[in-house]
Amino acid sequence: MAGPVQSIERAAAILRLLAGGPRRLGLGEVASSLGLAKGTAHGILRTLQHVDFVEQDEATGKYQLGAALLHLGTSYLDVNDLRSRSINWADALAARSGEAVRLGTPLEGRVLVIHHVFRPDDTLQTLDVGSLLPLHASSLGKVLLAYGTAALEPVLESELEAYTRHTLVTAEQLTRALGEVRELGWAAEVQEMSMGEAGVAAPIRGHGGLVVGAIGLSGPVERICDSQGRPRPSLITLLREAARAISRDLGATRW
Repeated sequence: MAGPVQSIERAAAILRLLAGGPRRLGLGEVASSLGLAKGTAHGILRTLQHVDFVEQDEATGKYQLGAALLHLGTSYLDVNDLRSRSINWADALAARSGEAVRLGTPLEGRVLVIHHVFRPDDTLQTLDVGSLLPLHASSLGKVLLAYGTAALEPVLESELEAYTRHTLVTAEQLTRALGEVRELGWAAEVQEMSMGEAGVAAPIRGHGGLVVGAIGLSGPVERICDSQGRPRPSLITLLREAARAISRDLGATRW
């Protein structure tokens, strides 16, 4: 039988290295970490970049995992499995926060709501399971875009629909907002999809730390936000705790 192919082993090692770090890595860092010559590492990185498994930042020249690989990473995880592992945590989050909880994954350029827990009060509510939300105007969608779970390029190339006067409708606005999501570790929407409504969302990670979905809280803006229109820290804390718990159940070791 033929032995392992060295170039593939090296490519896999580079992908694991990029997946395991919290930041982009330069050519020298990749080469030294894996004990490779710079020329060898550069050749593999260029090949991985050609097939969209790796992306290079134009400003710094550093590398990160590409969208194509991240999309493949989510394909192993059945949506029903994600939902089943999240149900208990979502129910607990709704009870603790007093707000509605939704779980979302990408589908054909939108966010598919795969689970919805009603706000635990007597108000009239509509079940959102199966609904499709806009990526750019929802907190769930911003999380999926920020971490590459949903493809960003088609969104930036399209005309962004304005749902309210607060909706982000330019590529510059959206790109800046997604950078903030990656920095903070959570996303917000404040009257961007519907006036009087707000939401916050956090990433759910699977094996290797790849983001496979998002979980969010939503409700009237005065409940989700403080008097300054900023999401309440107490809700963000509860949300991120639930996201981490689900991620642990899915096999994530870091987030």
